Amino acid sequence: MWKQSLMLGAAIMTANAMADVRYAHAPVTGVEPIVETVAHVEPKEHCWFEDVPERVGSPSATTPLLGALIGGAIGNAVGHKKRNKQVGTVVGALIGGSIAADISREERRHRVVSNRRVRRQVCEVVDETTYRREVTGYLVTYEYAGQSYQARMRQRPGETVRVRVTVGPA
Repeated sequence: MWKQSLMLGAAIMTANAMADVRYAHAPVTGVEPIVETVAHVEPKEHCWFEDVPERVGSPSATTPLLGALIGGAIGNAVGHKKRNKQVGTVVGALIGGSIAADISREERRHRVVSNRRVRRQVCEVVDETTYRREVTGYLVTYEYAGQSYQARMRQRPGETVRVRVTVGPA
């Protein structure tokens, strides 16, 4: 069975190899532009000014450092052996520093002078979409051997189009 399939495949390849491919020029009988609405997306920066409450105080590392010291001291006091005291000190310092930094950040967020406002420029990038009608191709009608054919082409053709003619056994 596989020998028959192999022989059939060889026969088809031979027939294809024997097919004669030529090129000819066919006269163009009609050209219609294909017009479509095309979306164009372009990023645009939009800026404006806002009045925002002035925040008081500059960021300080005092609160997180103090929290780390207190946490380290507590961690050291909890450990019973030398190795436990070292690990407890480090873990306590990290946890204490993190908690203190969170508290400090929250306090800074709510610290505002009552009447004073500062004007700041705020910008954001927004995609703007525009729609345009554009020619995206051409519907070309041509004749070859007494028959009329149509094809979509990217560019407007001249007076003739090149066609591929394949001749082979039927």
